[in-house]
Amino acid sequence: MVEACKLHFAVNVETHEVVSMEVSTDDVHDVRALPGLVEGSGRNVEVSKVIGDGAYDSGRVYALLESRGIEAVVKPRRNSRLDTRCPGRRLVVGMVRELGYDAWARVTGYGRRWAVETAYSTFKRLFGEHSLARSFENIVRELAGKVALYNVLVNG
Repeated sequence: MVEACKLHFAVNVETHEVVSMEVSTDDVHDVRALPGLVEGSGRNVEVSKVIGDGAYDSGRVYALLESRGIEAVVKPRRNSRLDTRCPGRRLVVGMVRELGYDAWARVTGYGRRWAVETAYSTFKRLFGEHSLARSFENIVRELAGKVALYNVLVNG
């Protein structure tokens, strides 16, 4: 019996399609799934920007995205400090402090994150939150099939 699994996916905010997915055990943090999502997305579309919630507010995320020439639009945590070692993260924290959260979100396009949340919500409504499969390998297959079907439905 496999422990609880977690589906991570990257969504194209223009088309609402899932462009990459990763399945992990429930104890894997979103930051650890990001490299696979970025790699998978890059095979399907040109990735110029990653929009992520506070779970992705980490120097590792900024460094990964910067190394690939991808803009990081990540909501900094409320207690984020300006003395962070990561220059990209420091810039974002400074912008939020200077402009305020709402203005920063407008300027950077952070509000487009709604497309990702809508995709997750739609996916869960269509397919539920549980898998019929029991082995990790089969859970991955089942979720890949559901993601493919979701993309067909989104393209109408």
